[in-house]
Amino acid sequence: MKLCLLPALASERDTSSRHTVPTPRWFGSGAKWAVLLLAACSPSAASTPDGQAPGPGPGPVAGGPEQVAHQVVTVVDDLSNPWAVAWLPGGDMLVTERPGRLRIVRDGTLLRDPVEGVPAVRARGQGGLLDVAPHPDFAGNRLLYLSFAAQHDDGGASTVVVRGRFENDALTGVEEVWVAQSRGRDHFGSRIAFDADNYLYITAGDRQVSPRGGLSELAAHPAQDLSTHHGVVVRLHDDGRIPADNPFVGQEGVLQDIYSYGHRNAQGMAFHPETGDLWLNEHGPQGGDEVNLILPGRNYGWPVVGYGVNYGSGSRIHVGSHRDGMEPPAHYWVPSIATSGLMIYTGDRFPQWRGSMFVGGLAGQQLARLTLNGQTVTGEETLVRRQGRIRDVRQGPDGLIYLVFDRPGMVARLEPGAG
Repeated sequence: MKLCLLPALASERDTSSRHTVPTPRWFGSGAKWAVLLLAACSPSAASTPDGQAPGPGPGPVAGGPEQVAHQVVTVVDDLSNPWAVAWLPGGDMLVTERPGRLRIVRDGTLLRDPVEGVPAVRARGQGGLLDVAPHPDFAGNRLLYLSFAAQHDDGGASTVVVRGRFENDALTGVEEVWVAQSRGRDHFGSRIAFDADNYLYITAGDRQVSPRGGLSELAAHPAQDLSTHHGVVVRLHDDGRIPADNPFVGQEGVLQDIYSYGHRNAQGMAFHPETGDLWLNEHGPQGGDEVNLILPGRNYGWPVVGYGVNYGSGSRIHVGSHRDGMEPPAHYWVPSIATSGLMIYTGDRFPQWRGSMFVGGLAGQQLARLTLNGQTVTGEETLVRRQGRIRDVRQGPDGLIYLVFDRPGMVARLEPGAG
């Protein structure tokens, strides 16, 4: 049984480059500020295709982001396609490598031997060992969570999340917490986050099911189907049980663990440490990367609405950029920077950046800083350019900003300095 939303088609279509989308409800106006390291700020220009009237555009921002001197310093290198980083209470840093290894960085040194007990993964295409997250009560229960692409007997693969006890540099008692009910080639999603009440959130991508056709065909895409895990965020108890207050609990034909849907391939997700807001970024196609504020039960529109175009041909995917019943992004990029990794900074090493959102870019090879005013994105600054494909962005326990570079395979950090 397929359950899809088919709200009224919007008439406007806006393809402005990199900006915030205002709406009457809780999104405000904003503008794109692209800033090279220690360079002057300048607002972006908007454009509309084919003589169409412009959609709702960004308003002016009162002043650009404040320039802060910083430098990128290598922490560890010689990694093989690292995907995520996390810290344990004792100070050890864990790094996942997509071929299936979990590595330990202790006292600034990458240990030679990977962690034992990691499950076998399907390390092909975009699959492999992906995210890692310690339980919020790790100091007491030693539980460590991993997401990865798992091989099925029929040759397919799904996103899987497991947990095990991490002791003596090994993982034991590994058990499945969640298995996605979706198959496909790539787009595994796989980010993990815990909220303040220890509920577990997981992203699952649309599995690279190509969108085709008009409204009826796009609305039948698996990312609009609540009976599958294509393009969703799920919410679980820490042991995999489904919370009774999930938005679709009790609805027939719907997967009860779904929290939000209509996503493409979300590879960055984080809770704002101070407000509790859940933020997510989505890797778009050729254009249309998004930052979204995630609300329970909401439809985020992929592939019915959006700002992306097909790879290569540049042909239109969507039937518009706005539609009743589908949430607009808080911010988007055209062309795509290939977003991956998201973090809200609350440290004291860069006090001018407190409260900012940081988003990594893979193909764009950049780190974007987005300024926030409540739930509104008000500006953008580019801090790192052309130093590699940024897969993950995290705040370390030392208050510095850590970057995981897929290529070159390394972990680096931003430190205060001359740049």
